[in-house]
Amino acid sequence: MSTIPRLVIAAPASGTGKTTVATGLMAAFTEAGLTVSAHKVGPDYIDPGYHALATGRPGRNLDAYLCGPDQVEPLFLHGSAGADLAVVEGVMGLYDGASGYGELASTAQVAKLLRAPVVLVVDASAQSRSVAALVHGFASWDPGVRLAGVILNKVGSDRHEELLRAALDEAGVPVLGALRRAPQVQTPSRHLGLVPVAERQAEAVDSVRAQAAQVREGCDLKALLALAHSAPELPGTAWDPAQAVARSGAGSVTGKPVVAVAGGAAFTFSYAEHAELLTAAGAEVAVFDPLRDERLPAGTQALVIGGGFPEVYAAELSANEPLRRSVVALAVSGAPVVAECAGLLYLSRSLDGKPMCGVLPADARMSQRLTLGYREAVALSDNALAAAGTRVRGHEFHRTVLEPGAGTSPAWGMTHPARRVEGHVQDGVHASYLHVHWAAEPSLARRLAAGAAARPPLEAPRG
Repeated sequence: MSTIPRLVIAAPASGTGKTTVATGLMAAFTEAGLTVSAHKVGPDYIDPGYHALATGRPGRNLDAYLCGPDQVEPLFLHGSAGADLAVVEGVMGLYDGASGYGELASTAQVAKLLRAPVVLVVDASAQSRSVAALVHGFASWDPGVRLAGVILNKVGSDRHEELLRAALDEAGVPVLGALRRAPQVQTPSRHLGLVPVAERQAEAVDSVRAQAAQVREGCDLKALLALAHSAPELPGTAWDPAQAVARSGAGSVTGKPVVAVAGGAAFTFSYAEHAELLTAAGAEVAVFDPLRDERLPAGTQALVIGGGFPEVYAAELSANEPLRRSVVALAVSGAPVVAECAGLLYLSRSLDGKPMCGVLPADARMSQRLTLGYREAVALSDNALAAAGTRVRGHEFHRTVLEPGAGTSPAWGMTHPARRVEGHVQDGVHASYLHVHWAAEPSLARRLAAGAAARPPLEAPRG
């Protein structure tokens, strides 16, 4: 049984300020001396970066579509181990989930699975008494959701706050905070959402400090902490990467093969559990920065290039010719190379006309169209990541186009929402736009580690 105090920070819709409030709460409680565990509902990679900055611990995702509802509590307990408080930031509106699946993957579903009280962040900038009707509707829609309080955001004045509080008194929902408009707490955005922490480290630190100060000034932290402590015990068992690998059908490999993992500002998208699973599978994870490092880590036997923003850094990535040659040498050797989204672009011949690694016979370019959504897929052949027939749930999130989008041996056969083939498999390379959470299918990490163990370490390129 776990008694971790916890809160879910939700909103009626996207754009109300819940990321600012949730991150501010995490930072304020951390600055007060608490060990805070940060979680994000859904597949988003960017918000957890700010959560990690606020708490000093990894930001973690809770996605009932990618990992299944039965994994939400175990992953939460794993991530919150040793914490005094857990703060869970919701996704979109409180009741918005995977399209066509009802409540699946919604903030409401996660709150119910965690038996956690919900605090609703409301953008009050264009309403007064009507806020009570809005909050009443959200509080009464699903009796299984415990909407326990409201934080009013973008309040215009003291008089405005008085009107809002009076209305919510009638609705019987406590107001736990009222925040004025504060430009200094805003985080810049671009084509895929917030600019990641890794790209603006100093500015991000300042933003998080400002968010913490705003929350301390405008919120009743004592009441919020008491609310978190009112959450009942959770009866489940924490997820364990070693047990997950063992249950996938095989134990860890021997020899600690080196799996290089791309990081830095261009490749910021990664779930914390992936490195934990690789380590549990017997691999040594070596992080490198393709913007700075001219060679893969010493002894590399496999490579993972996750998501991020290579389009923003195309010139710098292209200019790092020594590293590109190192990546090509590893791929040509037949070693396992797994690339997701940004990694797929980096392995292509070109990105917006700038030379990339040239491992794949394809070219990438920016597009005006956003490709976004959950997917179901099946591995079409045995490859570095998955055995043929392996079924996964993933998501796509990009504004780029790869031509051709599928090679002669595609990575995945998409089965929902549309049937199509996607990605490239050649030699030891598995490259695709699809993001997959390996905690849902630990055999992926075990297969990659085993493939790495079977390869000799990469030798340094000559010349």
